[in-house]
Amino acid sequence: MPGANLTRVEAEERAVVVSNVSYKVNLDLTKGPATFPSTALIDFDARPGEPTFVDLIADQVSLIELNGQRLDPALAFRDDRIELNDLHEHNQLRVEALCRYSRTGEGLHRSVDPSDGNVYLYSQFEVPDARRVYAVFDQPDIKAVFDFTVDAPASWTVLSNMPPASHQDLDSRTAEGTLEGGRIEGVTRWVFQTTPVMSSYLTAFAAGPYAQWTSEYQNEDGRTIPMGLYCRQALKDSLDGDAEYLFDVTKKGFAFYAKTWDLPFPWAKYDQIFVPEYNAGAMENIGLVTFRDSYVFESKATGAQINRRVETVLHELAHMWFGDLVTMKWWNDLWLNESFAEFMSTLATAEATEWTDDWATFCSGEKSWALTEDQLPTTHPVVAPIRDLHDTEVNFDGITYAKGGSVLKQLVAYVGRERFFQGIHNYLTAHAHGNATLKDLLTELEKTSGRDLGNWSRLWLEEAGITTLTSRVQTDEQGIITAMRIDQTAPEEHPVLRPHRLAVGFYDEAQSGKVVRTDRFELDLEGQGAEVPQAVGRKRPALILINDDDLTYAKLRLDRDSLEYATQNLYRIEDRLARAVVWLSLWDMTRDAQFPAERFISLSLKALATEHQSTTFRYALSQISTAAHHFTASRRRQPMLQLVASTLWDLAMKAQPGSDEQFQLVRAYLGYGDDADFEDHARGLLSGDLKLEGLTIDNNTRWLIIHALSAHDLLADGEIDRELAARDTTENREFAMGARAARPTAEAKAWAWDQALHNEDLTNSQIEAVADGFSGSGDQELFTPYVDRFFTAVDEVWAQKTFHIAETLLNPLSAGGLYPSKADPAALVKAGDAWLADHAEAPKALRGMIIQNTESSRRILKVREYNERLR
Repeated sequence: MPGANLTRVEAEERAVVVSNVSYKVNLDLTKGPATFPSTALIDFDARPGEPTFVDLIADQVSLIELNGQRLDPALAFRDDRIELNDLHEHNQLRVEALCRYSRTGEGLHRSVDPSDGNVYLYSQFEVPDARRVYAVFDQPDIKAVFDFTVDAPASWTVLSNMPPASHQDLDSRTAEGTLEGGRIEGVTRWVFQTTPVMSSYLTAFAAGPYAQWTSEYQNEDGRTIPMGLYCRQALKDSLDGDAEYLFDVTKKGFAFYAKTWDLPFPWAKYDQIFVPEYNAGAMENIGLVTFRDSYVFESKATGAQINRRVETVLHELAHMWFGDLVTMKWWNDLWLNESFAEFMSTLATAEATEWTDDWATFCSGEKSWALTEDQLPTTHPVVAPIRDLHDTEVNFDGITYAKGGSVLKQLVAYVGRERFFQGIHNYLTAHAHGNATLKDLLTELEKTSGRDLGNWSRLWLEEAGITTLTSRVQTDEQGIITAMRIDQTAPEEHPVLRPHRLAVGFYDEAQSGKVVRTDRFELDLEGQGAEVPQAVGRKRPALILINDDDLTYAKLRLDRDSLEYATQNLYRIEDRLARAVVWLSLWDMTRDAQFPAERFISLSLKALATEHQSTTFRYALSQISTAAHHFTASRRRQPMLQLVASTLWDLAMKAQPGSDEQFQLVRAYLGYGDDADFEDHARGLLSGDLKLEGLTIDNNTRWLIIHALSAHDLLADGEIDRELAARDTTENREFAMGARAARPTAEAKAWAWDQALHNEDLTNSQIEAVADGFSGSGDQELFTPYVDRFFTAVDEVWAQKTFHIAETLLNPLSAGGLYPSKADPAALVKAGDAWLADHAEAPKALRGMIIQNTESSRRILKVREYNERLR
């Protein structure tokens, strides 16, 4: 048997055999720091005489009892599965096992807070890792009901998907077990209410001395929904100030979704818990949503970060209906969960909260992510072919989330909002507590919209790649438009032309000096393009924006005059979404070697002086950094870096004191260190000798400065250790690891490399910090030896690390990790191509990471060569 890597065929075969499943699971969390006893009693129906298997990843299995007969664990348990043969019509299986706590954020993760010694546990079961905690049929379409009991130290809070039915003190257990070497003062058994029918990957546990806040929501069906917020005690004061705001955002989400889908919140409670060392942003466990606790803002946060937290809260809440109430049958419809939640959370954020310009946030952030990944050889259809679990692991990407969300926005424009959401209501009610497929969704949308969506689905969801829309405009001598056309082209690798419902906007200068929209019209475009008859006979405006309001998903190329005007006047476009659409188009042209990097940097720096949309601001800063560090011509790179650094500092000095822009500009400036005043500025901010009105040097900003100084080898020995000793926390240990790794010396890089690969005591978050510090600073020469070392280490990492740790270290898209992206891109491309040629049969997920890294370096090489040719 292939063990932990469940295939789609195996899942389909098992779902035919097994039905009507229920679980009684007990976890004992009182037995020390490494492992915990797990007992599962599973009742299920089966086709008599058929064999099947149960999933379990455990250190030891002490008992397997099927229908009263004991099985030898040495024979029945192998390859992370328990084989079951000669099944009855009605069966009962009992499994007692010893499972292992995780340090990698998978299964049941265990974290110790160094600031107070408190132990915190939480689960993460997607893609299916419930089997790391109890014996289970771990696939989404074998839904079941669950009865959970958990034994834990009496001082702990224990949470699961349902409210507790009772707490029982186990006095006789008071002296049993150890926790971090100390005696447990009492044990409590938590008994939870029986769950409704649900998928195993959505079950959840959290346990520890979490701080707690409570509220409630009056549901539209008359029920009172208990609500809770939880975090580590060390973060209690920070979350306390945000608790009411987070409850308010969540309640607005309850109301918005219930009204939009005409379906009230379907579960018994709603807890949201912020947990340490989390691999993802959040996870939609039914009734117990987990969030990474960097969303608890101990230090000042940017508007982009606060906005993102709101989106994430509403994203996970959307899943309570779409994904949890109705669940995909197999992982090929993962997009049904994530794309829909991405679209709906943006819509809800824009229409139900104060973040009314969230579609500009989506364009600048999510859509930029999608365009990047959709132009890689690893792109895939939104509805991706998923043969096994390994295929699923690499599908939590910009295609599944961001492109899928963009495509759904296009679908709403295509069928109409009212008819779209009526179809969603019908889909959710028809398949409540069951599993569904894309076909089921399209059937309901076709009924309400009256459109045949089969061809639309094939072109948008079942074909990969992105098309380009190019505007062409002709005018007469008086400036009257005589013809306008939008052409659609597709790349050779994915020659698919798609239907688009899009808008065209006319923009001109107002008396205020701002560039504002003066006209707008919509049209349908199919095949190779379409004429735009609505434009003919109108006076040509200063800017013609195709895909106004960002209704569709495509690369945009403005007509020549509009492009030139936008380049000169981007900062004057008043509408934030329009500005984001134009900015993203200019960045895409820069990445495609069709627009000079220095010109993009110049126009972006000018636009930053008046930009106030926080996420657009954030991504512009990132794009400027990429263009300056990687795309500019070699002879111009250092002067350009110096110019960018000094300009960012000047903009920070002129920014409104205490503003989001001031904060982001200072943070961005610290990422350069290329101007003559850098050390004085950084040291002055750290010591307090240099004060910027409105800027507080709080914990995270202090560490950002320390990291920046270390990245330029400007720290004395021991400075990082002293800073950590002054406040030893979970977060600060990660900051310290990253700062040590950032030092641009051969010794520091060798230390970081060794720590990331071989220090088994590091948590997943510490590994991420040290790996990102390794690759984020230093010159090309420093990383030359690591080109060969990286590709030599790939097989070892894949074989010895869990998937999430391997992903962190091998790191697709060169956003950090151990990939030496600052080395010579030509050498990286050569080495990457050679590895791929030698590893044609390597797992798809592993090849995908190497392909993405190699293609990132190949693009850098291409864009640099283009800019080298410019005068």
